[in-house]
Amino acid sequence: GFTADLSFSNASLWMAITVITVIVFMSIAIRKREIVPNKMQAVGESVFHFVSDMIKVNVGSEGARYFPMVFCFFTFIFTANLLGLIPYSFTVTSHIIVTAAMALFVFLGITLIGIIKHGTHFFSLFVPKGVPWLMYPLMIPVEIISYLSRPLSLSVRLFANMMAGHTMLKIFASFVFGLGSISFGLGAILPIAMNVVLIGFEILVAFLQAYVFCVLSCIYLNDALHLH
Repeated sequence: GFTADLSFSNASLWMAITVITVIVFMSIAIRKREIVPNKMQAVGESVFHFVSDMIKVNVGSEGARYFPMVFCFFTFIFTANLLGLIPYSFTVTSHIIVTAAMALFVFLGITLIGIIKHGTHFFSLFVPKGVPWLMYPLMIPVEIISYLSRPLSLSVRLFANMMAGHTMLKIFASFVFGLGSISFGLGAILPIAMNVVLIGFEILVAFLQAYVFCVLSCIYLNDALHLH
């Protein structure tokens, strides 16, 4: 018969750590709200306004009610990406099953929002405007395939970028020991320098991938709300 493995995995542990980290940080950031914010409050407010502006630009005022969802995704993905840079940690966003689950949640949620708001008129999204009706048999399947590929695009982009970055870090880290052992440590200088540069680059990628995931989610949400 069918059996499901519900064991508490490494991914489960680090997802829990990520959630706890976000909750603790934001709780401290907003605990003592002052007119002149301290550093943690300033960071918390910056993240809040950044996500709020992202929604306003890509969805409009109607998207404000979906702020909690986008904010949770952004802070979770960004924090998980950063935690993955800590030595001996675990990067949950480098596992396709994790990114696919998030992407599927966004895809199904936004599709339901569109259907609830527009009813059957939602499916006009698959009929390109200005296209002659004779082209419908060709264009409609293309639009449907494009729509169904959205969760794949969201999940693979995040997974591939995090996996590639961490693989590069491990490769250069292995050079540190290999070259250092045969050159009395001098050969380790270059790969160490490369790793420092790569870590800086990975911090930028950690932010960009969280941003791209959320901004694409906002664009998809805008399509569902306004049928553009």
